[in-house]
Amino acid sequence: MKAKIKNISGLVIIMLLASYNLTKGQQISSYTKYVNTFIGTAPLNDPKVLGYTLPKGWRSWAGLTFPGSSLPNAMVQLSPMTAYGSGAGYQYEDSVILGFTHTNKGHWNLCNIPILPLSKPGSKFGSRFTHKKESSAPGFYQVYLDDYNIKVSLTSTLRTGYHKYEYKDNSDRQILFDLGKANTRVTTWRIEQAGDFAVQGFQGGENIYFYARLNTKIDKLEKTDEGKRTGFAIVHMANGTTEPVELKIGLSFVSVENAKQNLEREIGNNSFEAIRQQALQKWEGLLSSINVKGGTDKQKQMFYSCLYRSFLWPALRSDVNGEFRDVKKNVAKADFNYYTEPSLWDTYRNKDVLLGLITPRVTLGVIKSLKDVGDKTGFIPTFFHGDHAASSIAGAYLRGIDNFDIQGTYRLLLRNANVEGGTRPYITEYIQKGYISDPNIAHPEVETKAKAGVSKTLEYSYDDYSVAQIAKKLGDTANYRILMARSKNYKNVFDPSTRFMRGRLENGDWIKNFNPEQPYYEYMYREANAWQVSFFAPHDMSGLISLYGGPKKFEAKLDSLFTLPWNPSYIARNVETMVGQYCQGNQPDHEAPFAYTFIGKPEKTQKILDHILNNLYGIGDEGLELSGMDDAGEMSSWYVFSALGLYPFSATDPKYIVTAPLFDEVQWKTSNGKTLTIKKPGRGRCITSIKVNGRKNNGYFVSHDLFKQGGQITIVTK
Repeated sequence: MKAKIKNISGLVIIMLLASYNLTKGQQISSYTKYVNTFIGTAPLNDPKVLGYTLPKGWRSWAGLTFPGSSLPNAMVQLSPMTAYGSGAGYQYEDSVILGFTHTNKGHWNLCNIPILPLSKPGSKFGSRFTHKKESSAPGFYQVYLDDYNIKVSLTSTLRTGYHKYEYKDNSDRQILFDLGKANTRVTTWRIEQAGDFAVQGFQGGENIYFYARLNTKIDKLEKTDEGKRTGFAIVHMANGTTEPVELKIGLSFVSVENAKQNLEREIGNNSFEAIRQQALQKWEGLLSSINVKGGTDKQKQMFYSCLYRSFLWPALRSDVNGEFRDVKKNVAKADFNYYTEPSLWDTYRNKDVLLGLITPRVTLGVIKSLKDVGDKTGFIPTFFHGDHAASSIAGAYLRGIDNFDIQGTYRLLLRNANVEGGTRPYITEYIQKGYISDPNIAHPEVETKAKAGVSKTLEYSYDDYSVAQIAKKLGDTANYRILMARSKNYKNVFDPSTRFMRGRLENGDWIKNFNPEQPYYEYMYREANAWQVSFFAPHDMSGLISLYGGPKKFEAKLDSLFTLPWNPSYIARNVETMVGQYCQGNQPDHEAPFAYTFIGKPEKTQKILDHILNNLYGIGDEGLELSGMDDAGEMSSWYVFSALGLYPFSATDPKYIVTAPLFDEVQWKTSNGKTLTIKKPGRGRCITSIKVNGRKNNGYFVSHDLFKQGGQITIVTK
């Protein structure tokens, strides 16, 4: 009980501090006040949650979020750096800030253009700080650097960062540009003075240009080992002024000139407070799309924090003049916003759907960006594994986001699905055999690398289904039939003797050394074990249930997934936070809790969802731990949909499975100005009936038409 009280009080204190620092005499915001940007920055250490004891020196791959300033899907994510080489650069348990970087994803990359204000630095750069003198909110971050006696405030626009430094000692003020460092390898860098008040330059690796303007005259620019990873530059500012030092910096992936233009157009002569308020209002507008009533303060905080994190990636890459650097590294220009490739393996399941529901213009830009890559390489790109742009594009198209070249995009997706050497490795074997094989390895280990043939077969089957849905809508009957037949290939890796999805050899035999509990990174399965992939056929659940021998046997197997204890000696860094064999900390089985609904047992689905929502998000003494990597917003989007009671079980299909929301009422303002209301009167968690616009709904799915036309879902529970 004491731990629970401590947990809640810690959350309240953090929220109050955030609200105070955000507003300071201004009206408290309605939605951003619930967002705690520190959630996910603390490490997950509890073996009971992880499923195993962390080996010495390990930090769990959980959360990996950043607390700094960003606008939705922006080019700039301006955040503190405490550990180079870490997932997001910032680790809550650290006590020294090394700089403030301008790009982030939470994936051991980016964190470019580190800048740090200095005051009489020693031989090492960095300053101690405490969380007592640190606060943040959407579009804002603030901290006091104890060793330098400098108060740092940060805000940002889409393509620019705005720093404000309040020095206690106004003599010998300096600013470090630590350009030899980033979370990705820096190949070279340069910086030069551009007049009395500005510097400009370039950091190679991610190849980012910058232009930074100061409100204080530059006395000199000192450079050490320019272009080398050991090098850095220090801007020395002239003495004689006492006002806060302001640094406005524009970024571009094209040129210094574009970086300067981005700065002039987005900040110009605006004050720090004006830019901060613009950022706040941008987030208020987005978060206000969904209004919830009821629920606890913690549930509201977690909901809006997750909704916030769902919109930090993919990131903008085109400049205010429309220019961007394409996949071939050439400068191009378009009449749409060009974005990075989404983290498709992670986000196709839910995050990409949420993006389209709330910001369809961003989704449209993402699709056009993916096609631009496809036009120049011959293939629509993927991320990490599978071919899940197929699902994300098909899902958006079937939901009505269709203002793009669907015929050209479809041709590229067909090429992905049929041509070797592109997005789908081993596609020839998949087409010929109906599955992708793996070798028989005598003693496979977690790190064993091979084809991940089972995962690829399952994922390609779903991707085939996704492309087939576009074919159907376009009237391409021949390809529709071919792809729908291929979408049943998941059955070819189901072993009826073990009732698992199991690896096969080239000759068709089952792999001999088979342990369904052993997780692998890339052998038979991708970041999973047999348990975690054996319930994946979101496009054909009736067919999957039949493989298991019908509803009762399927239910028994599903029960075992959630109850068979995890073996703590099976340690795979991405496979953590266990409910039996089910892994909430990674994506491959995130559909599994909903599977009970397909056999008429929604109460079992609800019991598992409630356990996850209430116990595996915002955990730890300070409520800042997450059960797994946020993975560009996938973990957060899973929470958002599940907390609202609508989940895109098969993200390609324009429909949603209904569960019991955490809140009494949800008002969702759709992108076309309609309102979808979800009501759950009473405190019960077991659904007894669902009404849509006053009429009893047939089954547990509702159509996407509710988002187009507006309406009301009433969920009756006991």
